[in-house]
Amino acid sequence: MTDRAIDATDAALLLALADHPRATAVALADETGLARSTVHTRLGRLESEVLGGVERRLDPASVGLPLTAFVFAHVTQQKLEELPQTLARIPEVVEVYGVSGDWDLLIRVAAADGDDLYRIANEVLATPGIERTSTTLVMKTMLPYRVRPLIDRRRRERRR
Repeated sequence: MTDRAIDATDAALLLALADHPRATAVALADETGLARSTVHTRLGRLESEVLGGVERRLDPASVGLPLTAFVFAHVTQQKLEELPQTLARIPEVVEVYGVSGDWDLLIRVAAADGDDLYRIANEVLATPGIERTSTTLVMKTMLPYRVRPLIDRRRRERRR
């Protein structure tokens, strides 16, 4: 990803993609009023610099993992940089964040049930470099992942 901010044209294109994720470049050009060549060029840049890979956000429940939990971890600082790759070997680990505060890592995991979560949490704890953990179960998703309001705000700011 890059530090380059999106402009109003990028925002319009991203909003059109949010509404119609499978739209062709021609359809996006029609919807946004942009030239097809502009859409192709912008999409290429957005895919490489802004979208960070276009992996669909699959609900883990659809593959039999309805429980979401966050595992907070203290780590051996010398192992910090390699831990995300090591944790990626655990299929149920879906995201890893380096955080500030009382913990070093925030690890999002998906599990089938309580027993499965216990197994996964132990596997995380057994990972070389993890010193201790604390696990928090998600009871309900109150506001799912979203970025549309950020794009809308950015587009409004750029119009000024």
